[in-house]
Amino acid sequence: MAKAILRNRVSAFVLPRVCVALASIAIAASPALKAMAAEIDAVKNIVLVHGANTDGSGWRGVYDILKKDGYRVSVVQEPLTGLSDDVAATKRVIDQQDGPIILVGHSYGGTIITVAGADPKVRALVYVAALQPDVGETTNQLAASIPGDIPASDIKPTKDGFLFVDPSKFAADVATDLPPAQAAYMANAQMPVAAAAFDAPVSVAAWHDKPSYGIVATADRALNPMLARWMYKRSGAKITEIKGSHLVYISQPDLVAGVIETAAHAVAENTTKTQ
Repeated sequence: MAKAILRNRVSAFVLPRVCVALASIAIAASPALKAMAAEIDAVKNIVLVHGANTDGSGWRGVYDILKKDGYRVSVVQEPLTGLSDDVAATKRVIDQQDGPIILVGHSYGGTIITVAGADPKVRALVYVAALQPDVGETTNQLAASIPGDIPASDIKPTKDGFLFVDPSKFAADVATDLPPAQAAYMANAQMPVAAAAFDAPVSVAAWHDKPSYGIVATADRALNPMLARWMYKRSGAKITEIKGSHLVYISQPDLVAGVIETAAHAVAENTTKTQ
């Protein structure tokens, strides 16, 4: 009788722990469950940073796709009054996020995210036809190293030191693959950028410490595709080439959103591997 009672007590103690151990092994071994875990752990906060002569509304197509896919998306509206001001505007949005972030920049926005991306919340950087400077480099210095095809005469200065693209040349220079009416609207709704922003050296380059992704717009006349490839190779970025103009994030939002989502999942997978 005593032996039977002892066996029952041992079974009651051991069996639940054996079941838990077996369940843990099954979860670890199941690719489907691993995928579910990665989905749960994927970075869900995306912050989008526009470039010069545009505003955040250009991200609408990418924003809608990411939101539909379950991401929390914020769009920065930089003042374009100077690099430090634009970085500060980006950091304000980063500060509002409740977890890790994928930080995305277009054109001059790449210079901004290179600095703002040093924030510990930022887990990866996505450069969309964007500058990717190193410490000490300026936007102008880098862009001039392998110039694009836009004539200097198409860039018009204002009396107070800002720059904008000649509206009559806007479509041909940066928006060849947008509907004419949309390109015309954007040409006449430009946000001029302070010329001084392009001469401000970068104090930190977050891509040295964080994974980066680079999108090359193969029909880009503003940022030479050869320069984009060179920068992204220098940083070790994962490169994606998309047939599109400088405003590729507007003309090809599905493909651009796909790269951003790839970055979000890759960060989750790398985190899982290191745990």
